Amino acid sequence: MGVLRLDKIISDSGSATRSEARRLITSGRVWVDGKVEKSFDFKIDSESSEIRLDGKVISGGSLRYFMLYKPEGVVTATEDKNQKTVLDLLPPELKRLELFPVGRLDKDTTGLLLLTNDGEFCHAVTSPKRHIKKLYEFTVEGVLESDDMEEFKKGILLKDGTKCLPAELEIDENDHSHGFVTIYEGQYHQVKRMLASRGKPVRTLKRVVVGDLSLGDELEPGEFRELTKSDLNLIINKNVTN
Repeated sequence: MGVLRLDKIISDSGSATRSEARRLITSGRVWVDGKVEKSFDFKIDSESSEIRLDGKVISGGSLRYFMLYKPEGVVTATEDKNQKTVLDLLPPELKRLELFPVGRLDKDTTGLLLLTNDGEFCHAVTSPKRHIKKLYEFTVEGVLESDDMEEFKKGILLKDGTKCLPAELEIDENDHSHGFVTIYEGQYHQVKRMLASRGKPVRTLKRVVVGDLSLGDELEPGEFRELTKSDLNLIINKNVTN
């Protein structure tokens, strides 16, 4: 829709005529991004701002979905007083959308991180019951062996007694300290703990796939893009089902 006058946006929504919209605005009944706006000629982008009339959303506030190439050294949080967060990588207009991370990547872990303001989507992707696939690329200290692959297939038993779901470990034929692991749940520090239980501490870790959505090579660390319906279908239609 682009940048338009507030009274026109309200009129176009069918909530009031143009003249009625002006009276509603000047009487303090219209809120823009959580604040009362009394100037009817105030110009905004209705797609990135939330407009409410008497508390009801009439424009904006829609559900949005993004993929971010999380760089190393940034925490997966909505805010942190001492450290840079993944939301600090976004421009101001997107910060108003109240996005939050879908799941968590450690500070030193890089790769594909989903951001959204859709709580149901977040729950569906992160719920252990859904068995959403997550593929990680890693390097470890030491050398991976065929026995490691077999134990991952059985389900790794962590040091605290937690039994992980069966996972898939792939070893790089040319470098046995490098490989890929596919998990179907999201326990705390799971990949690191699984490999550590085999005496192979993780050196680097990068998430490259969620569901069937791949990070690809179009983004650089710190860059992001909005997901298309086709992108979401790679996660939702194939994986998020009852």
